[in-house]
Amino acid sequence: MTDTQPHHPTDAPHRARGEAHDYTAVVERALAALDLDTKVRLLSGQDMWTLPAVPAIGLRSLVMSDGPVGVRGREWNAEDPSVTLPSPTALAATWDPALARRAGHLLAQEARRKGVHVLLAPTVNLHRSPLGGRHFECYAEDPLLTGAIGAGYVRGVQEGGVGTTVKHFVGNDAETDRFTVDNRIAPRPLRELYLAPFEHIVEHARPWGVMTAYHQVNGATMTEHRALVQDVLRGEWGFDGVNVSDWTAARDTVRALRAGLDVAMPGPRTVYGAPLAEVVRAGEVAESEVDDAVRRVLLLAARTGCLEGVPAAVGPAGVPQGIDGRAVAREIARRGCVLLRNEPVGGARRALPLDAAALGRVAVIGAAAREARVLGGGSATVFPDAVVSPLEGLRTALPEDVEVTFAVGADPRTRVPHARDGFTLRARYLAADGRVLAETPQADGKVQVTGRLPEGVTRQDLSAVELTGSYLPRLTGRHTLAVSGSGELRLTVGGAVLFDGRLAPESNDPFETYLRPAQRRMTAELTAGESVEITLRCTADGPQPGEGPASPAFALGHGEPQPDADAQIEEAVRAAAGAEVAIVVVATTEETESEGFDRSDLRLPGRQDELVTRVAAANPHTVVVVNSGSPVELPWRAEVPAVLLNWFPGQEAGAALADVLLGAHEPGGRLPTTWPARLTDAPVTTVTPADGQLTYSEGVYLGYRGWQRSAPAPAYPFGHGLGYTDWEYESLDTTPDSVRVRIRNAGDRPGREVVQIYLAPTADAAPDAPERPVRWLAGFAVVEAGPGESAEAEIPLPDRAFAVWEAGDGGEAADGGWRRVKGVYRVEAAHSVDDRRLTAEVTVG
Repeated sequence: MTDTQPHHPTDAPHRARGEAHDYTAVVERALAALDLDTKVRLLSGQDMWTLPAVPAIGLRSLVMSDGPVGVRGREWNAEDPSVTLPSPTALAATWDPALARRAGHLLAQEARRKGVHVLLAPTVNLHRSPLGGRHFECYAEDPLLTGAIGAGYVRGVQEGGVGTTVKHFVGNDAETDRFTVDNRIAPRPLRELYLAPFEHIVEHARPWGVMTAYHQVNGATMTEHRALVQDVLRGEWGFDGVNVSDWTAARDTVRALRAGLDVAMPGPRTVYGAPLAEVVRAGEVAESEVDDAVRRVLLLAARTGCLEGVPAAVGPAGVPQGIDGRAVAREIARRGCVLLRNEPVGGARRALPLDAAALGRVAVIGAAAREARVLGGGSATVFPDAVVSPLEGLRTALPEDVEVTFAVGADPRTRVPHARDGFTLRARYLAADGRVLAETPQADGKVQVTGRLPEGVTRQDLSAVELTGSYLPRLTGRHTLAVSGSGELRLTVGGAVLFDGRLAPESNDPFETYLRPAQRRMTAELTAGESVEITLRCTADGPQPGEGPASPAFALGHGEPQPDADAQIEEAVRAAAGAEVAIVVVATTEETESEGFDRSDLRLPGRQDELVTRVAAANPHTVVVVNSGSPVELPWRAEVPAVLLNWFPGQEAGAALADVLLGAHEPGGRLPTTWPARLTDAPVTTVTPADGQLTYSEGVYLGYRGWQRSAPAPAYPFGHGLGYTDWEYESLDTTPDSVRVRIRNAGDRPGREVVQIYLAPTADAAPDAPERPVRWLAGFAVVEAGPGESAEAEIPLPDRAFAVWEAGDGGEAADGGWRRVKGVYRVEAAHSVDDRRLTAEVTVG
């Protein structure tokens, strides 16, 4: 017998559950005052980041901005810095929706400071394959964990009076051919896995927006996918917010409107605006269909305080204020750190935490120790006002009598980094006759303006941009300089022209060209202490994302004279041999992990694996810090006593790392995704379409579900993470509705444990039960206790945990229903999916 879960009724059109205001009257009054041409303008971006204002009805321009680790605002440059939080994988590694909510409060505070009304985040696509290029920007491989962290984030942002757009709806789990790929996903995995985080967030956080993606799902482009948007998202789940396209994703005027796309971005020219007015006047669509979309835009404006005559969803008294951004960034970074391995060194004491009182010399090794990679590349990019590197953080935290030495060891970068240290730079915007239209300071050698140009600069007048200033060398010798961008570039150093030519795009993907442009390098002999004048002039003519204002994007790169690679490793080995402890920071780079492309392997770039092996042989007390947003292979993990994963840790990277290494705080993280020993072991390794299609042939066996079915044991399983204390699981009581777990801190330090609850079907399941994974996550809770203290967690077991999706005759995700599968289940209280501590049984009727 099949029990189909009833659909939730759609809420009143302009009042979500729990919302304080009913905006129906003011929205209808505003709508009635608009003519057709004004309506269609409201559905189309007026530029890269904003919707138009309509003063006649009291509508201000609504501003959107990229997230999710910070609020960039309308300018893609460092002139207005942003608080920079750790990557979403780090936030998910905390397994703490309440902390995600606090992060949302901070981001709302940042958005309001910058005049932003809608944050283009969070990203809740799943970690289908470790090769996914935006893996770092998503939360987890499990839909429940993803939905819970995403819901906390959305609640936090919107409690600050700022909207969110949950993205990328749906199944946008890889970057290869992302504009055109048709992802073929069967109804059951589509429902149980890929749609599940969106459904959870709609039900529990009531987001004000969703962003539909570029690609197709089962033959329909997501911006034109009526079955998933109108029937499921709106009709079944009751979503009442705005559906905005990913940038340039809207392709067809009529199909997009009929499918429920409200806003086509960016502007000014999109499939909406004038083209939409034309099809209405031609009778191809009714004006009432346009009205439905405009109502949702006006509702968003009302909620965010952009529509006069009605209170915003959150008034000034309810907005969180005075939040210390650095403190929140530091807390998330240390709470998200995952201690993968921690073995004894020369006795009973484990490698971590370090005993600062017993240290005389510490060797810090790795290019990323001096220049931490704190965030992922692509649209998630923001510009912190300052970054605490691991080297700086340790030097600050260690006692003055501890000597800290540094060696690069192995630099993984294949591209020359942006000019920064020793450079004093400014950008000059020039007219064709040489007039300076504007001049702005530059934090580094990258000039990138997306959206508004500086005040006084228009697209019509702008002819070229110059990055100019001086460089004071620290070292004498052959310095490496590089130019990157698209268009005509001319580099002058000390009066000599080093480069004068055109750079062309190296990719057909305009976003990849924009984010990872062609680069050419050259050298110059410079003398320490002798300042040299530098100018890089760019006449940009390359492709720009969207059709907004001109967006110059070019960069000056710089690298100091370096010994050869072998000599760098030898220097690191000597430093390690002369220290009580060696801390090696290994990292991915923007060339290996970023939006716009998928990874080809999971290896650390350059000679970093060799570096770790050589350092570990020289010093048995070697701690390796892994600075990456997603899994990498760690072939040397058994050769070192401690491995600590700190993801992309945000602007307080080094301060948080020092907190954890020195034991001021324990590493609180647990893996939100499985880490393979080798790429070939992973259940899903295909991210490249064949004949335009990418088939999700693994079905419901995603992530740990696939690992437990047939794959070899991973390097580190889902949910794994060590702390600085030990936990004993004392009791487990369960009903079909909830679980109560009692645990005790058996160590000598305060600690935090993530109690994970898994369900596993037994042989006593119903005879007609469908095939299911070995086990799946059904709930979790974070608990804290002091030494010797016990703590209890009560964790609900939702009905959905016992249900499967059964497709209807139509074969679409909108056809069918949820079936509660009867039988006997094991309920497992666990430290990780592979470390299950207590088991009970529950019968579901």
